[in-house]
Amino acid sequence: MRDAYHSPSAVQTAVDLANTLRPVKGGDALETVEQLRDFLDDHPAAEPSSSAANQGTGPRHLTRADLAEVRALRETVRQVLERANTDAVEAVALINEGLRRSRATPVLRHEGDRWWTEVTSDTDRCAAHLAATTLSALASVIAALGPARLGVCAGPTCRATYVDLSRNGSKQYCTRTCAHRASVAAYRSRRSPV
Repeated sequence: MRDAYHSPSAVQTAVDLANTLRPVKGGDALETVEQLRDFLDDHPAAEPSSSAANQGTGPRHLTRADLAEVRALRETVRQVLERANTDAVEAVALINEGLRRSRATPVLRHEGDRWWTEVTSDTDRCAAHLAATTLSALASVIAALGPARLGVCAGPTCRATYVDLSRNGSKQYCTRTCAHRASVAAYRSRRSPV
């Protein structure tokens, strides 16, 4: 994962992973190995650069054990996003422990005239690479912009998570749809007769 803060795809992978679980609606988009495969296909930043899947030499072999590890990682990522704004110390502890468990290691890379750091895992486990990508991306956002940039949607019927990479850092909702719903509800409550 290249320069996590400068890689919106790695940050988005973390948010998307956390949001595969929808606690309010009771949905879970990570219940099967096939769903995990689809998630990884949609998020190439989560794959190790040397994997067979990325080199086109064959299909990625995923197991129920991989699914269980990624679901456990999802819980960690979700807790980081939910707690960072209110308990940054706990969120950072979760990140650090997750990176340790995944055996994440920073590596300095060079291409052309550009240097960057990449956080990788020295194991072939799918969850370890996903942890290195997502947790280091969240760590970079916290280090560069502060823990208040991680959060949970303020929509009353939504618990989706987000990372605010905007210039002014005023994001409160996961999507414009949730922001619009809240705006309409506030307007209606002001206009309704008492």
